Amino acid sequence: MPTLAVAARIETVRAARHDWIDPMRSLLPGFGGSRRRFDSLSAQEILALAISSEEEDSRIYALYASRLREQYPASADVFDGMAEEENGHRRRLIDLYRARYGDLILPIRREHVADFYGRKPVWLVENLGLERIREEAAAMERDAQAFYAAAAARTTDAEVRKLLGDLEAAEAQHEERADHLVADRLGGAEGEEEVSVAKRQFLLTWVQPGLAGLMDGSVSTLAPIFATAFATQNPSTTFLVGLSASLGAGISMGFTEAAHDDGKLSGRGSPWKRGVASGVMTALGGLGHALPYLIPHFWTATAIALVVVFFELWAIVWIQHRFMETPVGRAMFQILLGGGLVLATGILIGGS
Repeated sequence: MPTLAVAARIETVRAARHDWIDPMRSLLPGFGGSRRRFDSLSAQEILALAISSEEEDSRIYALYASRLREQYPASADVFDGMAEEENGHRRRLIDLYRARYGDLILPIRREHVADFYGRKPVWLVENLGLERIREEAAAMERDAQAFYAAAAARTTDAEVRKLLGDLEAAEAQHEERADHLVADRLGGAEGEEEVSVAKRQFLLTWVQPGLAGLMDGSVSTLAPIFATAFATQNPSTTFLVGLSASLGAGISMGFTEAAHDDGKLSGRGSPWKRGVASGVMTALGGLGHALPYLIPHFWTATAIALVVVFFELWAIVWIQHRFMETPVGRAMFQILLGGGLVLATGILIGGS
C-alpha cells in the first residue's frame, strides 16, 4: 500500500501528464484522436459543422461592421449585409438539419476537425485597416468555397457529396453577392470619401513617419559618417561609426514617434506602427551609405557611398512628390540642397 504522500505524488504526475497530452491531442490529429478527420464525419456532423461555421463567420462580419461604422459607414453597411447573408445560410442549414435529424444540433465546430479550414483570429486586432479587413473577408469566402469543393471531390458518400456541393454553391453565391454589395454601396460619393479617408490614414500612419525617418537617417548621418571617413581614411572605423549612428538614430526616432502621440486625438493611427515606420526607415537611411565601408579600399568605398547618397536623396524627393504631393522643384531644392550642405560639412570637418 502506498503511503498518502506517494499516492498524492502519483496523482500529481497523472494530472501533469493529462495537462500535457490533452493540448497535444488537440494540436496533432494523430496524437490520441481528440480531433476528427473530415472524411470520418457523417452527413449530420458535416451539416452541424457548416451551421457553426456560418454562425461564426456572421459574427466576424458583424464585428468588422461595428469597428468600421464610425469612420467608414458605407463599408460597415457592406459587412452588415454580408453578416445577414451568413445568417440566411445558417437558417437554411438549420431548416435542413431539423428536417433530417431533429432539433438537437450537434455541438461540433471547426476546431474539432483536423483538416477543416481554420480562421486566423485577425478580428482580435483592433487596428486593422479597411483594405486589410476587406482582404480578410474575401479570403474567408474563398477558403470556405475551396474547402467544400475539395472535400466534395474526395468523398464517396453520395449524400455527403451532394451536401458539400450545395455548400460550395452557397459560398460562391455569397462571394458574388458580396461583390454586388460593394458595387452598390461603395460606388458613389460615399465610396470615394472612404477611399480618401483610407489614403489619408495610410499617409499619416506609415508614409509621413517613414519619410521623416528616412530624411533624418539619410541626412543627419551624412556629417558624422563622412567626417569619420575623411578624418581616419579607415573603412572599418567609418563603418562602425555609421552603424552605431544609424541604429542609434533609428531607435531614438522610433521611440520618439511612438511616445509623443498616441494617435487618439490627432487621428494619426497606432503609435507602434508609426514608431516602426519611423525607426526602420531612419536606420535604413543611415545604413545605406555606411554599408559601402565594409569594402576595405577607402576610395572605392567612399565613391560607392556617395552614389548611394545620391539615390537616397532622390528617393526622398520621389516619395515627397508621390505621396505628399510636393512639387518636384521644391522637393529637389529642399532635399538636395540640405543634404549637400550636410555632406559638405562632414567632408570639410573630416578633411581639415
